[in-house]
Amino acid sequence: MHRLFVALRPPRAIRERLLGLMGGVPGARWQDDAQLHLTLRFVGEVGTHAAEDVAAVLGSVHHAPLELRLAGCGMFDDSRGKPNAVWAGVSPRDPLAALHRKVDQAIVRAGLEPERRAYLPHITLARMSGSAGPVDRWLAEHAALTSEPFTIDAMVLYESRLGHGGASYEPIARYPLTGI
Repeated sequence: MHRLFVALRPPRAIRERLLGLMGGVPGARWQDDAQLHLTLRFVGEVGTHAAEDVAAVLGSVHHAPLELRLAGCGMFDDSRGKPNAVWAGVSPRDPLAALHRKVDQAIVRAGLEPERRAYLPHITLARMSGSAGPVDRWLAEHAALTSEPFTIDAMVLYESRLGHGGASYEPIARYPLTGI
């Protein structure tokens, strides 16, 4: 089985900026440089044939390069209301949502189920266990996070491998965003 997702990889300067924000939340598992990405669509566990179909159909997605910027930060809660991740926001959201829909439609053409969750563009910075936190001070300190605009000109199909130290991500295929 292959655990796949489609994502955008921020440029090095943006990743370095995000890495500089990390720390100050007890028990948080901060992402490393190789883990920083903006998910367009989580595919999940699929067999080899389905993985090949997804890789092939993503080549049919056409979208212009994206000009984005960092925009604030936030957290996700688990089902009990405890923080389970902190993230950096990205804007503008409309072009990202449009690309997300195109990717989702392509994956459905490959025979998989459509995405059911609402799409919130973000870059996960840390994962939290039940004993991690508090995060309120960190969120307040970084609420005004912003950056100069940056361009993303490709999306990437990744395979995620879960291990003792967390997930590692291997790029499987890269798809230029050319607008053609």
